[in-house]
Amino acid sequence: MPHFILEHSTNIDDELLALDQLFEKLHNAALATKLYPLAGIRSRAHRCDNFRVANGNPNYAFLHLQVKIGAGRSDEEKQSSAQAFFKVLSEHLAPIQQQQGLGISFELNELPEVLKYNLNNLREHLSLESGQ
Repeated sequence: MPHFILEHSTNIDDELLALDQLFEKLHNAALATKLYPLAGIRSRAHRCDNFRVANGNPNYAFLHLQVKIGAGRSDEEKQSSAQAFFKVLSEHLAPIQQQQGLGISFELNELPEVLKYNLNNLREHLSLESGQ
């Protein structure tokens, strides 16, 4: 982990949103913290066709990023991670905010350890890619 789960309204220009670039930046920010293993980082996006923002102006948009992390990090580590991720998000979305009304929201949630299950062979594939 972390898992980056993004929801956004469909009225955001795909080119400006540049999800591949945003996800790359978020993955790099996660790695830079030295708190999260590469093989555990995931990103996904969900476009919301049915939405209403504020007074219903069709140009108003929203984007919400939820970050889920596994248990075991200190409050300071969670806070610094959240700040780093939100900084990446808000800087990436600045060009969109210059063009239209955009509500950006963010949350970081720690999953309870007792309810977390995963099955992952990505470390093996990553080591094969790097020749190690």
